[in-house]
Amino acid sequence: MGCMSSLQIGPHAVQPPVVLAPMAGITNAPFRTLCREFSGGKGLYVSEMITTRALVERNEKTMQLIRFDASERPRSIQLYGVDPATVGKAVRMIVEEDLADHIDLNFGCPVPKVTRKGGGSALPYKRPLLRAILREAVSGAGALPVTMKMRKGINDDHLTYLDAGRIAVEEGVTAIALHGRTTAQHYGGTADWDAIARLKEHVPEIPVLGNGDIWSADDAVRMMRQTGCDGVVVGRGCLGRPWLFGDLVAAFEGGGAPAAPGLREVAAVMVRHATLLGEWLGDEARGVIDFRKHVAWYLKGFAVGSEMRKRLAISSSLAELAEGLHELDLDQPWPAGADGPRGRTSGNNRVVLPDGWLQDPYDCAGIGEDAELDTSGG
Repeated sequence: MGCMSSLQIGPHAVQPPVVLAPMAGITNAPFRTLCREFSGGKGLYVSEMITTRALVERNEKTMQLIRFDASERPRSIQLYGVDPATVGKAVRMIVEEDLADHIDLNFGCPVPKVTRKGGGSALPYKRPLLRAILREAVSGAGALPVTMKMRKGINDDHLTYLDAGRIAVEEGVTAIALHGRTTAQHYGGTADWDAIARLKEHVPEIPVLGNGDIWSADDAVRMMRQTGCDGVVVGRGCLGRPWLFGDLVAAFEGGGAPAAPGLREVAAVMVRHATLLGEWLGDEARGVIDFRKHVAWYLKGFAVGSEMRKRLAISSSLAELAEGLHELDLDQPWPAGADGPRGRTSGNNRVVLPDGWLQDPYDCAGIGEDAELDTSGG
């Protein structure tokens, strides 16, 4: 695609304009490190979702999740909150204690335990509440840029993204990422890239990033051409594919595409990923256990028998993981058809909302601190 203009997030130039989406239990410091290594340090890598209440209360697990590797710059934290006062406190804490260089606010999570409390992708329906949270966050952030990630709306009858975009501009948000699905769609169906184009036209004042169905570097380039968006946010597309960030850099900067890795290179990345997790958690066995969920994503498309897949997915030491991988036919090239959907693909789930939530978009009574989740990670 050749040199595209970089994406400006406050003082931070993001070149190429590629952002790793926060994913619960996935985008911890080890995974971010791996993705950044493949990109040569380019792009922006956002932490897992951090609950504002848990941060303010200094919950132990949350304090671990916001630990950044020394090489991570800019440090990017995604916050989730439903109470403006608590969000404000969390943002001020980040600034005062120098915990991050960029704050992203989550209004995109469709998970029932979040939407049931009126949070995540349910929240923008309540326009005054959205405005109050953004106002607290931006005023508390001082010089730190505040961005937000959202969905199109709760369902096709309750679309909120254009209103939310205007409110964001008015309240001083630096950039907006739109996942082209509703809450009801979860991760099913096809992302609506036309909505991304409409949002870009609606809020020309600030950068708009597109999210949804980017499984390859070609998809990212296509999305930018098709929608006119200013950058892309990659979520499930990099599960078991941290080298996608190297492909993205090449696609945007006009370099030759890196060769797709064969199974030997994939196996080496798997061991490195598990090793980094063990170092981060301070316990090799815990690292390997945390890595288990990644095994199927890394091996997707390769000829690996189901018994061996199971065995690798219950490894409890690095030696055991490495030994199992060495028994595979490591000379296999990258399999045709291995790209495409990974991770959750379910759709059309019933949306779980607080009682009477949809009756009035301007009635925000009954939402307070008790609606905050007390744990982080989504």
